[in-house]
Amino acid sequence: MKRILPLITLMALSVLSCVPSRMHNELKAKKEACDQENEALKASNLQLTTRQAELSAMLDDLKSRLAALQADTAVRGEEFRSLKANYDRLNTTYNALLKDGPTAAANAEATRQLIRDLQKTQEALQKKEDELGAKAKMLKLKEDSLSLLGSDLSATNRRLAELEQILASKDSAANALKNAVSAALLGYRDKGLSVEMKNGKVYVMMEERLLFATGSTVVDPKGVEALRDLGKVLEKNADISILIEGHTDNVPMHGSGEIKDNWDLSVMRATSVVKILMSNSKISAARLTAAGRGEYMPVDKSNTVEGRRKNRRIEVILTPKLDEILKLLETH
Repeated sequence: MKRILPLITLMALSVLSCVPSRMHNELKAKKEACDQENEALKASNLQLTTRQAELSAMLDDLKSRLAALQADTAVRGEEFRSLKANYDRLNTTYNALLKDGPTAAANAEATRQLIRDLQKTQEALQKKEDELGAKAKMLKLKEDSLSLLGSDLSATNRRLAELEQILASKDSAANALKNAVSAALLGYRDKGLSVEMKNGKVYVMMEERLLFATGSTVVDPKGVEALRDLGKVLEKNADISILIEGHTDNVPMHGSGEIKDNWDLSVMRATSVVKILMSNSKISAARLTAAGRGEYMPVDKSNTVEGRRKNRRIEVILTPKLDEILKLLETH
């Protein structure tokens, strides 16, 4: 009996310990089922919320369409009533014309005359429209022509600006050359030499008394010295063309040797000056030109002793090369 009692007690404790474990498992299973159901409810709620929003949007759209249909119906109803009223007026006018038998012909003739007037007016309008169309085409041609002229004028203005710039540069170079020549020949100013600038060219004028004996073509030593000083300046300005002109007075020469007249004297004196410049400097012969003018380009026409003295001279004419201007003109 004593052995059975502890056994019963042990069994009872075992049974009591199994009950709470089974209940725990059941509660856990129920909780998991609740959690799953809760998640399902949440998903369903989300779907319902989304669907509600969609339905709400659809409802708003339907309301908007309904309002538009109502407004359109009202407009179309008004148009229908207007058309119905217009039809009624036309019908009334038609019936009145049917009843107006005696004046129907007159009305018909008036209608035909009105139609003829309308046709004439239409023809006149068409003619005016055709004239306006032709004038519009002419105006377009004039506008195109003016546009082309404007383009040409702009191009011409650009070329003129370029030419003015080049000429200004040439004038500046010529003026600088004049100053350099004047400075180099300053010591000969009281011996019949002058330097001036005309038309973009530098003129170095040497009277006979500085270079030659009367009737001679051989340059005096003092003249050679002056030409040597001039040559030093000219050899530094390679873009300058050099023209040597011989001039005489109007007293005729009647020689029997090489010099037969003033033409021969003027040409031979110019040639002598060219040869001295070439032998006393590094000036290229291609830059030099000798010319005789005889008595036909006097600087003093008084025909006095002093006037004739001035006319017997050598002119060294220095001209800046116009290559840039010629290229510009050829380009355009």
